[in-house]
Amino acid sequence: MSVKQQSVAVLGATGAVGRTMLRILEERDFPVGELRPFASRNSVGKTVSFQGEDIPLRTLEPGCFKGVDIALFSAGGSVSEIAAPQAADEGAVVIDNTAAFRYDPQVPLVVPEVNRADIFTHRGIIANPNCSTIQLLVALKPLHDAARLRRMVVSTYQAVSGAGWKAVRDLQETSRAVLDEIPCESKVFPHSVAFNALPHIDRFLEGGWTKEEMKMVWETRKMLHDDSIGVTATCVRVPVMSGHSESVYAEFEREIEVEEAWELWKNAPGVHVLDNTKENVYPLATSAAGTDPVYVGRARKDLANGRALNFWCVSDNLRKGAALNAVQIAECLIRGETA
Repeated sequence: MSVKQQSVAVLGATGAVGRTMLRILEERDFPVGELRPFASRNSVGKTVSFQGEDIPLRTLEPGCFKGVDIALFSAGGSVSEIAAPQAADEGAVVIDNTAAFRYDPQVPLVVPEVNRADIFTHRGIIANPNCSTIQLLVALKPLHDAARLRRMVVSTYQAVSGAGWKAVRDLQETSRAVLDEIPCESKVFPHSVAFNALPHIDRFLEGGWTKEEMKMVWETRKMLHDDSIGVTATCVRVPVMSGHSESVYAEFEREIEVEEAWELWKNAPGVHVLDNTKENVYPLATSAAGTDPVYVGRARKDLANGRALNFWCVSDNLRKGAALNAVQIAECLIRGETA
């Protein structure tokens, strides 16, 4: 199917996710006829490289999205709250990577492997889910379709790149300081993440949950269209540059054997099975970094509940967890792919 060239805007083009969006647009040969990269006023006069060209960065102003077909946003929720309605009013379809519209009932929240048809209910804005929820639901969706998910408990081990380039540099600097036995405090996190694990991502809410943990509850129920699914999450920041890892306990309406789960995963889009414990083969953050799939392994029946499975999944949080998912939504949108 031939698709016309698109005018594409990328808001937040100099950030970790924005740069990854540009790279993925090139890698996947997205039909970009015109690129409009946007960044803060601090970037005026600078350029980004795309398809062999240095393209000047723009700043937001009235009318700047006129003529744009697709606008990929990754510049912070406070920016999206203002700029996304503007872009939609000026004729673009916005795919927003922030949390600004994820819980708006009028805005579809989409992972193409999970709820692709929801893309076409949009009113100008489509929300990209949180990185940890994206990989979780890509792994769970084939099992859910076969046996219906009823409850899950997930613990995440999230890379520092999820907090941006400053967090990556912070891990590098604090790690060097620890190795050199030099006192050093984190400039990004409440405690140093070097050689450490912080059970604290985003702000704390009532009841002791963090917002990151509640995102997994809200987003799972919204995308699976089922508010009765029980979700418990504990989200931890770990000293890993790139790649989120998750330990998942999933309980279903009927018993599901490990062998059935393997077959479902092997035939599921976006999933790659890595499981050969005899050879110490299982998903690792280091091997997932820079790649697109959600890797699944370590599947085993729960010892206390025959209707439950435990498994481990890993994915690159900047790619499938953010930029790639947004580009895949755009691809479905321009091709009219509902299934």
